[in-house]
Amino acid sequence: MHSPSAFPSRPIEVSHRSVLAIAVPMTLGFVTTPLLGLTDTAVVGRSGDAAQLAGLAIAAALFDLLFASLNFLRASTTALVAQAQGRGETTELFAVFWRSIVLSVGFGLLILIASPAIVGFGPAMMGADGGVQAAAATYIGIRILAAAVTLSNFTLLGFVLGRGMGSVGLALQILLNGVNIAMSILLGITFGFGIAGVAWGTVIGEVVAMLAGFAFIFWRYGPAAVPHVSMVTDRAKLMALFRLNRDILIRTFSLITAFTVMTRIGAGFGAVTLAANAVLMNFFMIASFYLDGMATAAEQITGETIGARQRTAFERAVKLTGLWSFGLALASLAFFLIFGNAVIGFITTAGDVRSVAETYLVYAALTALTGALAFHMDGVFIGATWSSEMRNMMLVALAGYLASVAVLVPLFSNHGLWIALNVFLGLRGLLLLARLKPKTDQTFTDSQ
Repeated sequence: MHSPSAFPSRPIEVSHRSVLAIAVPMTLGFVTTPLLGLTDTAVVGRSGDAAQLAGLAIAAALFDLLFASLNFLRASTTALVAQAQGRGETTELFAVFWRSIVLSVGFGLLILIASPAIVGFGPAMMGADGGVQAAAATYIGIRILAAAVTLSNFTLLGFVLGRGMGSVGLALQILLNGVNIAMSILLGITFGFGIAGVAWGTVIGEVVAMLAGFAFIFWRYGPAAVPHVSMVTDRAKLMALFRLNRDILIRTFSLITAFTVMTRIGAGFGAVTLAANAVLMNFFMIASFYLDGMATAAEQITGETIGARQRTAFERAVKLTGLWSFGLALASLAFFLIFGNAVIGFITTAGDVRSVAETYLVYAALTALTGALAFHMDGVFIGATWSSEMRNMMLVALAGYLASVAVLVPLFSNHGLWIALNVFLGLRGLLLLARLKPKTDQTFTDSQ
């Protein structure tokens, strides 16, 4: 229990403005990431060597999988920093940050130790051989050197978001991706290093962003930000951080499993259907940028209001972030239903792929709406650190998805696959919503 004086005396004001102050910069930050992928592809593509391009695609997919699995470092830091801020505990706020940094560096070193195995077996496990395997190994061997730096950037971003500084988070993302893009072009094309230049560009971008992040924190907070040994040796707090991270990791793996199943089953319908599904998944990816941005706002504001034990503000945060999520999802649904065919035409020029994609367009457009509650509730539950419920409901939703696939795919083939995906997204949101009031009552009763 905390003494009453530890809590802020003023009520936390939750408004449309405070929600958008986090959601808008983070949405813009998420949008800069695909630009990076496009640049890397264009730089390597200029070599005219298909093996180099395929090697880059395989290496990038491997890192996406690796770092997506460790993204809990960002989410848990945001939630715990926001709660410490709500409680008015400045020391704990920085203790959360340094514990997460230690964890980030630890995971980074483990990845570095495992790097010979990752470089040696990773590309082959993803089906690469010959020139493709060599190109992928070159990229992985260089980029993996910055693993600890990449993970530290997750924590730095989590910290500034936890403090409600969405614009600083955006600035760090733009710096990271901007330097990465510039250095990839300079080293890859101007100096002719090709795929190795692109990998070094990524490493340099990560290092510059990390140094800027630390410089900002020490400039802004001065001596308060200096770490003490006691901050990272509190066993109870470390275990709480591990539990939260473990639960978010299980949730992430469940998501990866669901989308892997979708791809594997889609592959069974032939190359054209698989390609059409891949094109349509871009609709869900576009929607996920702003749904993720709104979920990040929910993480910060619900975390702070729970830390401050202000139930009215917490409920308003849930309501406003939910309204924005659904409003944006409805706008997205309308946009994709009206302009979806044009978007498909922009993504691919292959006539057969376009034709098949148009057949399943409505299901892809619906993912924004069925996914809105899932993203929103994830943000609320992470911010509130109700991670065990989030983990359990995700596992139930995954079981529901696999059951839907087993029943619907034999009956309706690819239609069934898309329906099952929407069932999965809907189930995630509804199962968490069912737990929202009991958890709210329990949390705010416990704190009185």
